[in-house]
Amino acid sequence: MARTLRITFSLRNTYRVNNILYALKQIPLVGRILPETLYQEPGLKILANIISVLWEIFAALIGKGVYFLILLGAAALYPSPEKRALFLYLMVICTVLGGFVNTYMFNPTKDKYYALILLRMDARSYTLVNYGYALIKLAAAYLLFGLLTGGLVDLPVWQRVLLPLFAVGVKLFAAAYMLRDYEKTGNASNENKVGPLYWAALFLGLAAAFGLPAIGIFLPETASLIFMGLGVALGAFSARRILRFAFYREMYQELLGDWMDQMDKGGASKTASAARKQSEKAISADTGITSSRNGFEYLNELFIKRHQRILWRAAEKIAFVCLILVLAALIALSLYPEVKTVVNELTMQFLPYFVFILYAINRGTGFTQALFINCDSSLLTYSFYKKPGQILKLFRIRLREIIKINLLPAFVIGAGLAVLLFASGGTDNPVNYAVLVVSVLCMSVFFSVHYLMIYYLLQPYTAGAEMKSGTYKIVMTVTYFVCYLMMRVQMPTFIFGLMTIVFCVAYSVIACVVVYRMAPKTFKLRL
Repeated sequence: MARTLRITFSLRNTYRVNNILYALKQIPLVGRILPETLYQEPGLKILANIISVLWEIFAALIGKGVYFLILLGAAALYPSPEKRALFLYLMVICTVLGGFVNTYMFNPTKDKYYALILLRMDARSYTLVNYGYALIKLAAAYLLFGLLTGGLVDLPVWQRVLLPLFAVGVKLFAAAYMLRDYEKTGNASNENKVGPLYWAALFLGLAAAFGLPAIGIFLPETASLIFMGLGVALGAFSARRILRFAFYREMYQELLGDWMDQMDKGGASKTASAARKQSEKAISADTGITSSRNGFEYLNELFIKRHQRILWRAAEKIAFVCLILVLAALIALSLYPEVKTVVNELTMQFLPYFVFILYAINRGTGFTQALFINCDSSLLTYSFYKKPGQILKLFRIRLREIIKINLLPAFVIGAGLAVLLFASGGTDNPVNYAVLVVSVLCMSVFFSVHYLMIYYLLQPYTAGAEMKSGTYKIVMTVTYFVCYLMMRVQMPTFIFGLMTIVFCVAYSVIACVVVYRMAPKTFKLRL
């Protein structure tokens, strides 16, 4: 057992360290400073090992910390004075749901694939050791946060100690139940592939946990404690089945089948493989789709027509939702005239908020991912496709298309704001109506240009459609925070709108120049 645990830790730590070193290599400027023999540097390996250990501790605690805060916050929000009974009720329902949602044992992961399929480790020993380790981490986190936060709802110490025992008992019972189901049916329960009945049960459970207390219905403290004691007893009884189960190898052969298929297809991750499959399903199979254009225009028109579902459908749905919201706001203004002044002031002052809204609804990421999976992953193997003139020509064609897609919801939002401004009392300067519409459209154009330019300059995908660029992730994170911070900007609509229009035009021109000069070197397949 000790040897199995040591090998497991070594294996998991090795690929974590390699991922950390790879991520460091992808950071701009830092990557150039780091040597090519990075993976052989003992100092950096020690640093990566320290980061890996810290991440193991952080991952074990952060989720349960948030979980306890949610339950404590929910108990505090409800009007019932019986906070202890309410907290225990929430803990019972949510822990039972969590026991079946997150089993540990029935989650096919990369480390299980490496250990059981590639290294052919003993399946029973590996499963029991790692499952036991997962339960120890769970119990430690429950005990820590139970002791730290239990006083907020006046839990006695013995009840705080009961919390981790109950959580472990539920996990053991859920695992034993699924192992028994495998023995009877021969089908392994993959917690990542569940049916509608599973989601219905989860929804009903959450509704019972957080909905019933709103109307004053929840288990009394004694009943919750009885359920917790029953969970501990069932867990102790279930441990015997887990220890005696004899088909761990066969079960994981089935569970890890997807990983085996992905490695056979070039090592794409589960996320990348799912994205590729989803994209392939969305492509139109109509053989009658054609185009009368030539060259890149022909290629682009075929791409757009065959990808209507993942390009235009989403934009149309967003535009429809925005239209409904605008109509609802207009109805509210007619029913409650007293809010017109507030709405008018908000419309004239809160245009910066729409930077974040346009960022959130922009289809740039989906567009570029579809481009790569279904077009560029093949064409980037040809040298003519990476010539500066050809790159700029196709960039402009694609930019035109992505702008058209994103302008649909943007126009609904911009026009809706102008109509709301008029309906709420209007403005002394009629130019404000035009500024509202045009500035929102320019925000949409900016994000279209931004996403496509970053795609051409950083091309983050491997041939297996897996995102590998650390720089790309950094740029996307910075973009998010800048857009979020824009919500704190307080500026008149007219001034902010004019600044937005000027910035958008300048950014678009700069993007074309940068793509022309740099994309021939950067727009390529990643290894």
